[in-house]
Amino acid sequence: MLTPRSPLLRTNRLTPLIRRLPVFFFLVKWVLLSSLIAIAVGSASAFFLVALDWATNWRESHRWIIALLPLGGLLIGLLYHYAGKSVEAGNNLLLDTIHRPAAIIPFRMAPLVLLGTIGTHLFGGSAGREGTALQMGGSIADQLTRLFRLRPRDRRLVIIAGISAGFGSVFGTPLAGAIFGLEVFLIGRLSYEALLPSCLAAIGADYVTRWWQVGHTQYHIETVPALTLTYALYALVAGAIFGGCAVLFGETTHAIGRFFKTRVAFAPLRPLIGGTLVAAAVWGLGTTRYIGLGVPVIVSAFEQPLAPYDFALKLLFTALTLGAGYKGGEVTPLFFIGATLGNALSYWIPLPTALLAGMGFVAVFAGAANTPLACIVMAMELFGVACGPYVALACVTAYLCSGHRGIYGSQRIGQSKIPFWNRQQGRQLTRLQTTARPVEAPGTPADDGKPTA
Repeated sequence: MLTPRSPLLRTNRLTPLIRRLPVFFFLVKWVLLSSLIAIAVGSASAFFLVALDWATNWRESHRWIIALLPLGGLLIGLLYHYAGKSVEAGNNLLLDTIHRPAAIIPFRMAPLVLLGTIGTHLFGGSAGREGTALQMGGSIADQLTRLFRLRPRDRRLVIIAGISAGFGSVFGTPLAGAIFGLEVFLIGRLSYEALLPSCLAAIGADYVTRWWQVGHTQYHIETVPALTLTYALYALVAGAIFGGCAVLFGETTHAIGRFFKTRVAFAPLRPLIGGTLVAAAVWGLGTTRYIGLGVPVIVSAFEQPLAPYDFALKLLFTALTLGAGYKGGEVTPLFFIGATLGNALSYWIPLPTALLAGMGFVAVFAGAANTPLACIVMAMELFGVACGPYVALACVTAYLCSGHRGIYGSQRIGQSKIPFWNRQQGRQLTRLQTTARPVEAPGTPADDGKPTA
């Protein structure tokens, strides 16, 4: 925070003013830092989205390149093996740094994940874009730590703001992005100390991305029936199914990743083998429906009945792609899986197809990432506020039903999802216990504990 020794204020003359007007100086400081983050991350997201669209369109126009997916995977693997070992943990590195700040996140994380993700999509892997946006946002924002010599507490806020900016700008959902940054690193808790930086950075980055004239996909739920007890029960049932699907996705991806790590010692060979399997599956099915982002299929899920197995095939393609070591995110594939699963449920659950698709769109993500509040807000930003009650029921139910599992292994348990569960027992249920540590209170070694304005 702003103190007499802060590099932002290098004069003792301002000490009385800081003590008298702490809120004013807090606002000035974080408006400045958040603005810098918003400009840098929003511009990076705009470039990334344009490049991703180019890669997707070029692949669909030259489908022969999918045969080179194994070679592309080998190149990505070699790139990270020789130049990116320090940033290979990706999103988990960001979360670990928030929990216990250590060395500055290398800036090369941003260009490496950008190149890796574009390569994954160009050659035909099934991946998303959120992981890239978060890693670019977090690594870019953390460079301000060195520039302004920020304290550990401020550094946490800067990284959280970078994550919020990346998420909000890449999906065009600034409010959800702000909440996601506050919610993602601790299961069951929000970090309100980062509220202002997250909101400023997410809203600003989204504005910058739109200023570059980069648009986002539009979704529409035409009919939302009035909520009744019967419909509420249907929403709860759907939410439980979405939560189970989230667990299935996470466990499948982790299991494939463990398999490759134990059976293939040389890391660059893992995407080579995985890419061969994905390319063979595409050739065998004769369609590119389940690779890339899959946005056209997501849009179709809101408009017409789809094959009831679409979600399962996308889950397998994505788990294999990411588990083998390709780069990208999980979120857009989770949107695909959730929307098509919701579409399939419309055969049995008497709710509008578009509404079920929208519920699944965010609820599977809520269960997989343990971020129900961000997902509820995202749904209202994307689909309109009318769907709010249904989405809330589905997201909260999926969040509870997924247990303490998650796609981010470095998430820590801030509060057990079920209040009467013992926290230690909750950790033992899932993979999170291998990295979970007690939540640090202010004043621990990770935080210098000095009073701030």
